[in-house]
Formats: sequence, C-alpha cells, structure tokens
Amino acid sequence: MKSRLEKIDDRIKKAACSCGRDPGSIRLVAVSKTMPVGKIQKAFDSGALIFGESYIQEAMEKINVLSSTTKSVAWHFIGRLQTNKAKYAVKYFDLIHSVDNLKLAKELSKQAKKIDKIQKILVQVNTGEEISKSGVYEKGAVDLITSISQIENLSVKGLMTIPPFYNEPEKVRPFFVSLRSLADTVEKKNLSNVHMDELSMGMTGDFEVAIQEGATLVRIGTAIFGNRN
Repeated sequence: MKSRLEKIDDRIKKAACSCGRDPGSIRLVAVSKTMPVGKIQKAFDSGALIFGESYIQEAMEKINVLSSTTKSVAWHFIGRLQTNKAKYAVKYFDLIHSVDNLKLAKELSKQAKKIDKIQKILVQVNTGEEISKSGVYEKGAVDLITSISQIENLSVKGLMTIPPFYNEPEKVRPFFVSLRSLADTVEKKNLSNVHMDELSMGMTGDFEVAIQEGATLVRIGTAIFGNRN
C-alpha cells in the first residue's frame, strides 16, 4: 500500500511539474468505496489523508469505526446523493462533490443549519452529457450555481466531473478543459459563497491529464486499493 501511494505521489508531482504547477496544490482523494475498514486504515497509515465514499450507509459505518484512529482524515462524498440522505451527508462529510440540483442543495442547507455548519460542496457537471451519469449539463451550470449562491449554510468550493470513459487519456482532455473554462466563467461572476478553488477531476486512468488541465483533487481508487470485487 505504501509503495502504491508513493508511486501515485510521484506521478502527481511529475504531472504538476510538466505544466509548471506546484505539486502541493493537488490533493489525492483515495476512493475507498466498497473497501473494508482494514484497507482504509492501512492506506491512512501509509499517508492517505482524504478518503472518498459513494454510499452513505457504508460510509457511516466505516467512519464511526475509524474515527478514533484516523482523526486527521477528511471524508469526501463523491457518489450520487439522494435528498433523503442529506442529513447524514452533512454530519459525516467535509466536502460533498456531487451536488447537481437545487432541491438537493436546499436540503443540504436545511440539514447543515440544524447542526450549525456551513457545508462545503462542489457542483457536479456532466461535461459529456451522458444520460447514465449525474451532473448538471454545462449550459445549465451557471444558473444552478447562481441559485445555490443565495442559499444559506452552503459554500460552493468548485466543480467536479466524471467524463466519458476512454482507454486513451488524451481523449478525455477536452472534458477537463471544459470544466476549467466553466470555473473561470463562474469565478468572474463574483457570486456570494462561491469560489472556484477546487476542480475535482481525474481518476486512475487519466489523472495526469486532469492535473495538466487544472485538477486540484484527483480521485484514485484502483491504483491504491486494487480492483474492486
């Protein structure tokens, strides 16, 4: 596990340096969904500090078990979030990557207010306009973010995307470029409670290209934990 994380860290540094970026501006989200507590603990002991989960119930159980031994961990929710799970999401997660509609945003704000929290979120953008994937389409993203900016107890920290899958990383590059361009457009609007600090994009097969196009959070699971069952 430690050697795998070191290899990924090295690849992140090389990708950053190849485009003149500070490697410290890029953080690794270890995608631990479906992984047992033991593997997550091992990844933490090997240096992983941010873990990404996609299923609320599974994540709650793991976070509760690991809370005493992984105090410095940040937990990010990266999966499709149902409105009725919002109260758990705001209780357990530091950053929610997958907000893609106003109804969900309002419910997250409502639940965050109950526990006196400003919930940090990313707006998920479906850059490939794939029916099978969540995310607001680019043409509706600015309007959605503008509406969310007026909701209390939420802080928009940036954007997230899951682009179409290709075996060639270069084919994914245009989708990363689109997300970065959209972030620039949003930033210029100077909306309240909205800052385009984070671009969550890039996974095991394409994260170097994502870094070259501005990713600040790369979501990597397979290269750390191995193939999922």
